[in-house]
Amino acid sequence: MPYPVDQGTGTDAAAQQIVLSSSETHYFDQLIPAIEDAGTSNKGLQLLQSLAHFSTELEADIEAICSTNHQDFVSSLAQLLRVRGESMALTTEILGLSQSVKTSTETLAQEKKALVESRAVRQNINEANQALRDCLEVLRLANQVHDLLGKRSHYSALRALDELQNVHLLKLTQYKIADVIRKSVPVTKKLIADAVMADLNTWLFRIRETSQFLGEVAFYHTEQRRARHKDRSDKITFLGNSKLNSAVEAAADEDEEFDILDNEDVQVDFTPLFECMHIHDALGQTENFKVDYTTTRRQQKELLIPPAITLIDPEGSSLSELLEGIAGFSIIEKATMNKAPGLRSPAIVDELWDSMSQTVINLVSKALFEVTNAELLLKIKGIIALFIQTMSVRACLVMTGMVHRKLMFDQQSYGYAVRPLDFFLLTLFDKYAELLKRRFSEDFQEIVSTDDYMPMPIHKADEYDKVVNVSWYTPEKPREELRFPCVLPFSQMYPLCCIDIRNFLNQFYFFSDDHFQHLKVIDDTLRSALDELLCEKVCQSLVDRLCTQYLGQIVQILINLEHFEIACQELEQLLVAARSNASAGGTIVLKATEEFRSSKKTAEKRIFELVNSKIDDLIGTAEYDWTASAPDTEPSNYMQTLTRYLSNIMNTVLLGLPTEIKELIYFDALSHAATMILVSCGQFGLQMLVDSELQLLPLSPEVKCINPNGVAALAQDVQYLHEFVDTLDNPILKENLDELLQTVSLMQAESSDDFFDVATRNKKYGRVDVMNGPILLEKSVPHRLFKIPEFDAYAFGAESSKE
Repeated sequence: MPYPVDQGTGTDAAAQQIVLSSSETHYFDQLIPAIEDAGTSNKGLQLLQSLAHFSTELEADIEAICSTNHQDFVSSLAQLLRVRGESMALTTEILGLSQSVKTSTETLAQEKKALVESRAVRQNINEANQALRDCLEVLRLANQVHDLLGKRSHYSALRALDELQNVHLLKLTQYKIADVIRKSVPVTKKLIADAVMADLNTWLFRIRETSQFLGEVAFYHTEQRRARHKDRSDKITFLGNSKLNSAVEAAADEDEEFDILDNEDVQVDFTPLFECMHIHDALGQTENFKVDYTTTRRQQKELLIPPAITLIDPEGSSLSELLEGIAGFSIIEKATMNKAPGLRSPAIVDELWDSMSQTVINLVSKALFEVTNAELLLKIKGIIALFIQTMSVRACLVMTGMVHRKLMFDQQSYGYAVRPLDFFLLTLFDKYAELLKRRFSEDFQEIVSTDDYMPMPIHKADEYDKVVNVSWYTPEKPREELRFPCVLPFSQMYPLCCIDIRNFLNQFYFFSDDHFQHLKVIDDTLRSALDELLCEKVCQSLVDRLCTQYLGQIVQILINLEHFEIACQELEQLLVAARSNASAGGTIVLKATEEFRSSKKTAEKRIFELVNSKIDDLIGTAEYDWTASAPDTEPSNYMQTLTRYLSNIMNTVLLGLPTEIKELIYFDALSHAATMILVSCGQFGLQMLVDSELQLLPLSPEVKCINPNGVAALAQDVQYLHEFVDTLDNPILKENLDELLQTVSLMQAESSDDFFDVATRNKKYGRVDVMNGPILLEKSVPHRLFKIPEFDAYAFGAESSKE
């Protein structure tokens, strides 16, 4: 039976558990930890003593057991000795193993300590290495910022600087290098701002240099649009009512894509501006940048405007360059406003435009006095009109199928206010009208002064066609019936004036070509100017020439006036057809029409004056012998000359006059002749009688007595004149001789009672002057056998008139 084990000590318990192990594996499992614990706690000797003590106790137990069975005991003892020997060997081995474990444990502890120390060093090295990497990254970013500045990548440099400041420097706050770099950040930002402003200034300088060419391209594109619109209007009639820049024109021209800022001729890149805006926005300096940019653009605007321009350049290069520069400048401004609304407000852009527009008006107004040529002024107007049409283009909604789209800026939606420039065109038009009137006044005066005032000879058919085409003239015969050479009724001045009038009209309306919003002004001014030219330079000049004594010239002037009156009537219809739709309706009446009509009367009176003067001269040569002893057998020479003169002038000088005017001249001439034969002295007084040498006519105070032979001579002349009038085959003309015939009949009457009998006198002598009748009867009374009763002539005349 086993002995109770003393578990007083740990080593004893361990020895007991080792010895009592149930298996070899369990034995070693118990032995090795016990040796380790004994070695660790320096209890190896105690473990050996416990094992020896336990071994002794076991031996005693064995001897007690074996005493009953010696053989078994001896066997057991032998076995025990063997076990003891193995136990001793094992003990020795255990002690060696314990010492080895102890040595290994000490070595392990030292190595572990060295490992801990190396780990701390490694941690420090890693931390130093990481700090070095962070510092190198910061330095790399700082160098990268400067490299990007050198490459002009300003926005990338600013982003790298922000990343450096807000990310990387925050990790190195404990290092001095971070503080140094942090203090250099504002300086670097200023470098970036200065660099980007330098690039922007370079861009602005290039934009300034490009502005004129940009304006030139814009003008050219507008001219192309004009040409396309004209071609479309010629093909499609209703498009002719639409103007350039209208919605209809924009819809028709929508297929022509053109970007004024990006084309084969010019490209404007706004990247430097946008970059500068972004950088100043990131720096919080947006307002300062706006102020600086506005100031710079104002300075560029001032540099764009010259102190003065000249308009006498035939090509108009000075004005063209100015307007092209302003157009380019304004296009850039509008593009900047559309692309960067926060930078350029509409108010600022419009203010600059208004300032430049007013400056253009002032410069042109000051230089306008130099212009003395209407064609040059028309070119100036064309340049300004092109400028207006280019800058007044507006974006508009157009329909393509069922889809609406908006014309964007790249299709020129500038939309500047051009009203002041439109009104300035009125000033140019006034100057243009003045120059035209001055030039055509000189032309008309030269035509009138150099005319030969003879009917215009035509030698060839083509010459006739040219004259008829340019003149307002309706031939009396068809062209096929004419034989060349022929003579037209008017003188050469008439077709020349017609040509000038047509040119005057055309050149007036030339001003409305391309662009002019005040068409009614053209209509009114043209009517007024045309009236002034025709009245003062043509009509009045012709009237002034009526003072000539040459009847043929006066007749030709009358014929010309007749045709000018017809031309004025045609002009009135032409002006109605040519005037703009904006003008008021109704007819147009030229004052010149009435002026020519009135001047015709003046010319007719002048013809009457000359014819009557000639008649007076001829009648002044009359030599009647009122107391002749025998009657004359032939009419007086003056009467024959008078009738021959009237016949000749009607068939020569007055041949070209209208029939009614010739009849009127005949009527007046015969009436005047009849009057002068009888009443020149009694009606106009003695002085006029002396002046006109009509001393020997019946009513002359020097003629005291008229015998029947004298009356017969007068009657023969009157009959000769009457027969001449009969040949004219005009009954009305005969009425002019009634007074003369009745007076001669009265002088031939045997009795004067019929004259003093009112009833009989009205029948037989109704045309005889009541004042002259008694005088003639008294002079012819000696051949009568009675005396004329006394009477109150004035009362008699009044009574006669009353009856």
